[in-house]
Amino acid sequence: MTKDFGVPPLNLKMACLLVMLVQPALLVSTTAQPTQGSGNLLPMLMGRQREIALALSACPPAVASKAAVYALEKSGYVKVRDSENGFTAIVDHALPNTQEPQCMDAEGTRTLLPRMLEIAELRVQGKSREEIQRVVADGFAKGIFQPPARPGVDYMLSTQNGAIDEKGNVTKPFPPHVMFYAPYVTNAEIGSDGKPGGTVFIVSEGTPHALIIVPVAAHTGLEHNSTAGQQ
Repeated sequence: MTKDFGVPPLNLKMACLLVMLVQPALLVSTTAQPTQGSGNLLPMLMGRQREIALALSACPPAVASKAAVYALEKSGYVKVRDSENGFTAIVDHALPNTQEPQCMDAEGTRTLLPRMLEIAELRVQGKSREEIQRVVADGFAKGIFQPPARPGVDYMLSTQNGAIDEKGNVTKPFPPHVMFYAPYVTNAEIGSDGKPGGTVFIVSEGTPHALIIVPVAAHTGLEHNSTAGQQ
């Protein structure tokens, strides 16, 4: 991230992790991580109010007050509040031992959320990472899952965007950022060299899953200092 936004620049490793976390094809990565049962690790649960606050910390305050909220339980995600503005707040787990608070608009709720909910249920069923990957790929092939069909926004303004490195170790959080759906758009088309240290860049460029990433300064009002933990 650049100094213009008041946040530190992303190094190459962090940039690669960001691509891994936001690119649907890599949501069930082969990255090394602890296993249990069939080889699938379940995300740690946290207290309901704590999770709601963490999910809403991804949103701008004006959006958070009327966004739907999902919370993770032993059986998968449950909706704990309906949306009044089309937005949905959720603490996603692209990998079982990461957490990515997100606040997606109506288009993201329509296209991104169903996949997140399905992956959580498949993990509860004990499916392995490879099995989940096949289900997701098959879902896209059959049109059950879809990438965003138009430009839109997914806020990730929380300071608790967790990630892991290639050894399975927890790294420092990703800086707050905003993601814009940009199907098939390339870095060249927006005047970006694609380097993650720039003002703006695209991951998964030229694909239906392309996202414009814009780093921003941390916002206030909903942030908290908690991290994920067992309920």
